[in-house]
Amino acid sequence: MKKTLRQIAGTALSSLPILALANYDVNIPAPHSPISDQIYGLHMEILWVCLAIFVVVFGVMFYSVFAHRKSKGAVAAHFHENTTIEIIWTLIPFLILGFMAWPATQTVLAMKDASNPDMTIKVTAYQWMWQYEYLNDGVKFYSVLSTPRDQIGSTEQHGKPTNEHYLLETDNNVVVPVGKKIRLLITANDVIHGWYVPQLGVNQYGIPGFIKDSWFKANEPGVFRGQCSQICGKEHGYMPIVVEAKSAEDYAVWVKEQKAKQAAAESHDKVSLADPVAR
Repeated sequence: MKKTLRQIAGTALSSLPILALANYDVNIPAPHSPISDQIYGLHMEILWVCLAIFVVVFGVMFYSVFAHRKSKGAVAAHFHENTTIEIIWTLIPFLILGFMAWPATQTVLAMKDASNPDMTIKVTAYQWMWQYEYLNDGVKFYSVLSTPRDQIGSTEQHGKPTNEHYLLETDNNVVVPVGKKIRLLITANDVIHGWYVPQLGVNQYGIPGFIKDSWFKANEPGVFRGQCSQICGKEHGYMPIVVEAKSAEDYAVWVKEQKAKQAAAESHDKVSLADPVAR
């Protein structure tokens, strides 16, 4: 028994450095788009309202328990059907809910307003990858997880160093220009998926046979990461999304490079089809 306790204590102490390096963020990610700004602000406002309610309700309760305890000779009052109290405890929650509902409604309406976009990207989800079609620029590609397989899913690799953005990295990022309204047309080819990038304020289902729309606008250059938000099969956890926001000039260069790659790939496919030996 003593030996077992020593082993447990040793294991716990050896894990302390790992625990010290863990990320214990408990808030939602910092916003980087107009919609995520609204979501974050709404989240914080409601959090403070809930905290105020908690302090008032429990403050009154604990004061009542302390000040009117039996040991002080307090005698409970007997009353019922007090119209004034009933109106007060109905009106106050109604006003609080109304205070929270108004900005929440404005945020939801803004989230759904995908009109007048600067560009449109069609997103098609598959088990387990994403396809992106830039309808304005003629760019089309697939995006899959780029974390090496030898880092995941194997007990023999336990303790092997992982990439900095483990399971949140792709071979082809979604590149968009900063400050432009990007409309997303989201669907799926097999089961329900979810296109979720919290820092940009987007979480939209992809449903087979339907096209759902959403939008975002990156406030500044940067890389924003997300993943599929719906349990879509055994490799659900291996469907990351990486959005890279660039300046208009850098975005134009990227589009030119992508078109050149597509043209080269199409040319290679034509040669392969025409020459059976090459295949």
